[in-house]
Amino acid sequence: MLDMMGTRDPQATLESLMAGYQSGDREAAAELIGRVSTQLHRFFLAQVFSRRFADDLLQQTWLRIHEARRAYRPSEPVLPWIYAIARHVRVDGYRKLRRTESREKQVEVLPESPVRTEGSSGPSLEEMLAVLPESQREVVVMLKVTGMSLEEVARATSSSVGSVKQKAHRAYEKLREVLTPR
Repeated sequence: MLDMMGTRDPQATLESLMAGYQSGDREAAAELIGRVSTQLHRFFLAQVFSRRFADDLLQQTWLRIHEARRAYRPSEPVLPWIYAIARHVRVDGYRKLRRTESREKQVEVLPESPVRTEGSSGPSLEEMLAVLPESQREVVVMLKVTGMSLEEVARATSSSVGSVKQKAHRAYEKLREVLTPR
């Protein structure tokens, strides 16, 4: 949304940007993509452990959002709506990958190692989250990495707030168990 001077309002909400995107405002669409893409990318990286696959999922998500933008209801929060689409894209991508892997044989596998900073000790975020089941990992990433509320995560995952709390609690317990020195 532009202010009276013709510049983009840095305080514009995601909902107002989505409304602008729905009405054909290219600048609102670009701003929305700019604000949400980084956290969506982190969401995918925490789930798939491959930067290339996460990049593909991010692109697919924005394509699906573009196709479904008319279905968004402006009275609803936009972030859970976007994450619900992202979850479906991730699941579809996983299924497609599994079908492809079942028919193709890898000749050479080159692991992508996460970038570690000098002097860092302990496991990376990806290594810690790898011990969690997919549903718990997804909830932890949405709550702690993305900063979504319990209600937003519940909407994005099509589950109840109680279910989200339970998954988060079990994930935290598992992480404590893994990270506590014996």
